[in-house]
Amino acid sequence: MSTSLTLPSNAGSTSLRSRILPLLGAAVIAATYLMLVLLQPVEAAAGLSSWPAVTAFAGYLAGAILLLVGVLPQLPPSAVAIIPVGLALNIVLGQFVGSTLVPLYLDSIGTVLVGLLAGRSAGAATGVLGSLVWSLFNPTVLPFAAGAAAIGYLAGTAGRLGVLRRVYWAPVAGFLTGVVAAVLSAPVAAFVYGGTSGAATGALVAMFRAMGDGLLASITKQALISDPADKALAFLVAALLVAALPRRIRLQFPQVQRQASRPGE
Repeated sequence: MSTSLTLPSNAGSTSLRSRILPLLGAAVIAATYLMLVLLQPVEAAAGLSSWPAVTAFAGYLAGAILLLVGVLPQLPPSAVAIIPVGLALNIVLGQFVGSTLVPLYLDSIGTVLVGLLAGRSAGAATGVLGSLVWSLFNPTVLPFAAGAAAIGYLAGTAGRLGVLRRVYWAPVAGFLTGVVAAVLSAPVAAFVYGGTSGAATGALVAMFRAMGDGLLASITKQALISDPADKALAFLVAALLVAALPRRIRLQFPQVQRQASRPGE
């Protein structure tokens, strides 16, 4: 058999793996999220000493690994190297802002940055991995890993649609992503925690409760106030960070290469 006949087979196998594994990873993450919402295990907030937290950690970790195994062989070293940077940005900014009276989170800038540069699967995996690593010393973030994955996936979608070519669209994409994140995170905050852990966001929930709203309605309203503004800011900051990079460095990343290859660039 000639070499020309074997190469398409290898390429086809790689392409199939790159499609199936991220889908399996997304399915595992979605199943773990549904487990938390349907079973409403309050023990999940107690850290890895409880079975719901261990199950959630294992499910989210398996989903993130499947995503990464599917996407990493296609990424250049520069894109792989940016994932730990994204994790560090999420944890440092999120830990700092969570202790202030600002009703925002700023714990997804790193996830958005990776999604914009490296694509949807890499963004989703960064969101999940960031939640897993952060949960080792702050267990309250673990149940929200599915929302973090959705943010990374949507950031990758925004990058594919051309947000990096027109930065002024970044806050719009972030706002819409924030609405999705709010809808995903509100049931977890209500059923697992009975509220939110942030000082300022907790005050908003208390205000809506005092006005007569139920717990889930109060948390959903708070999330729909906080998340769209938070994600609009996160997308804008991430897009500006990408724009500040020298062109030769930006072109090392798959999403930027794809945009640059389009006519008119």
